[in-house]
Amino acid sequence: MRLATYAAVTTACTLILVKMVAWSLTGSLSLLSTLVDSVLDAAASLLNVFAVRVALEPADHDHRFGHGKAEPLAGLAQAAFIGGSALFLTGEAVSRLLHPEPVEHSGVGIGIMVLSIILSLALVTFQRFVVRRTGSVAIQAESLNYAGDVLVNVGVIVSLVLVSRGDMNWADPAFTIVIAGYLLFNAWRVLRHSLNYLMDREFDESDRLRILDIARSHDQVMNAHELRTRSSGPHRFIQLHLEMDRDLTLWAAHVIAEQVETRIHEAFPGADILIHQDPSGLAEDHEQGSYIDGSADDPQGVPKEMA
Repeated sequence: MRLATYAAVTTACTLILVKMVAWSLTGSLSLLSTLVDSVLDAAASLLNVFAVRVALEPADHDHRFGHGKAEPLAGLAQAAFIGGSALFLTGEAVSRLLHPEPVEHSGVGIGIMVLSIILSLALVTFQRFVVRRTGSVAIQAESLNYAGDVLVNVGVIVSLVLVSRGDMNWADPAFTIVIAGYLLFNAWRVLRHSLNYLMDREFDESDRLRILDIARSHDQVMNAHELRTRSSGPHRFIQLHLEMDRDLTLWAAHVIAEQVETRIHEAFPGADILIHQDPSGLAEDHEQGSYIDGSADDPQGVPKEMA
């Protein structure tokens, strides 16, 4: 994860330098839009370096669940950066549509955009590898941003080709507006993704069903319920209740719970798993937070042998 953040900063800074040269030579507004985007990418990537460093810090006395939420907080900042650049570019594009200006040395701009696409694709490929290995929210948000940059750069090439082959100076600001719209969409995706993590959104339904299937597959588990899941940066948390025969000893129930926990760990490596053990015939009153025994031993819900 740290290597991915360093790679993103290096790529963004390289793109800033080459796009600055290309913009100074061409005067293309769409190329300026990608330059502004790269500047914001560099700022967001620097923020990610700090966020990932904090997120990977182990749990301590004051943060018993770790520091993983530093990642979605960085994602909120990224969404603000991207949204702000989109609004700025929209204003510049409208101004250029009203007052057209010629684009020069379009061949240089096209060459720079091809180089930008190659660098961005290499970075996105590495970032997606990291996301598959770690599930990092910050790296995933950054990867979405750079994947968008690839499409943006393609759009700039198209606009430069149109401008260079005829009197179509309108194409440059028009493509800039399209790029700005895409950036706003990207900002919304990053914002929504980050808020889901900050609000402790549950795992995908397929993962939740997989956890329950694993728990219920144990031959001495009668049922599994009260599943709760959430993610905090690279850390995942799973809580659930196992229903087992009420006549099992505490030791036997503990061993079964440990076996279920091991199986879930194999499917979700690194997850923090907490299992509560319920005796069979016990119905939970979720509103009151108490337990009501469903057996007929006693009308008050307490087995006779316990009374």
